[in-house]
Amino acid sequence: MTGTRMPDLFGSTPRQLKIVNVASVPQRSPFRYAGGKTWLIPRVREWLSIYGGMDKELVEPFAGGGIVTLTAVMENMVGKATMIELDEDVASVWKTILGGEAEWLAGEIERFNLTAENVSSILSKPPASTNARAFATIIKNRVTRGGILAPGVGLIKNGENGKGLASRWYPKTLKTRILAIDAVRRRIRFIQGDAFPFLKKNAKRKNLVFFVDPPYTKAGRRLYKYFDVDHDLLFRIVSQMSGSFLMTYDNEKEIRKLAKKYHLATRTVPMKNTHHSEKLELLISRNLDWLV
Repeated sequence: MTGTRMPDLFGSTPRQLKIVNVASVPQRSPFRYAGGKTWLIPRVREWLSIYGGMDKELVEPFAGGGIVTLTAVMENMVGKATMIELDEDVASVWKTILGGEAEWLAGEIERFNLTAENVSSILSKPPASTNARAFATIIKNRVTRGGILAPGVGLIKNGENGKGLASRWYPKTLKTRILAIDAVRRRIRFIQGDAFPFLKKNAKRKNLVFFVDPPYTKAGRRLYKYFDVDHDLLFRIVSQMSGSFLMTYDNEKEIRKLAKKYHLATRTVPMKNTHHSEKLELLISRNLDWLV
């Protein structure tokens, strides 16, 4: 069993890490992603400063908002990256941006007049293309509570400073982020589908590093369309990886048991959720000695 942080698995208390102020982290994703990892970026930088490099490829098998991939590529912490996402709506955004249609999407966002009537018109009809689905997904992500894209989520009511639906609509900012992704798109491969076949096939590749952020055991059902994950199988696969991996999870007894079962190190890390409440999440890896 490796890693001097392993005692945390059994309940001892190493030095408490500080909460990251997300305002200090560059916001690179076009999504307001429920369960996003902007707050974890300083820890990811620590990890990749040791295990990354321009000869390495980062794999983000549950990509979501993609903030880890975008940061790692844009800050040259890895040479290239692969993002995998099962959700069709989220995937449509990445397909559009990384497929060479970023300028189109940015232009549509910049020109859109966000009113309740226009939002309803966009969201009430089935999209005619991948690009149209991407545009509708960005709209939905910006007008739903918490940016949640799961079926049945409600729309923002009062919103920020009483702005209602428009309280999270920043078209110029979104355009800037999308075009910045476009500038590095040739270094990012996107795959729509189930992450598990890719993980099984590529677990032994030593040039890969994996950031694994699956739907959590409790919140996943509420936040995501595809929330049902075989957590035991995921732990078994990552425990056999040849390259480095960093996995995040909810701080639950079930997850700690799996970490112990597969001889993995854990460390709690504090964060603030969208309601500004403090909570602890788990970082899991083969070795967490680098986490200071």
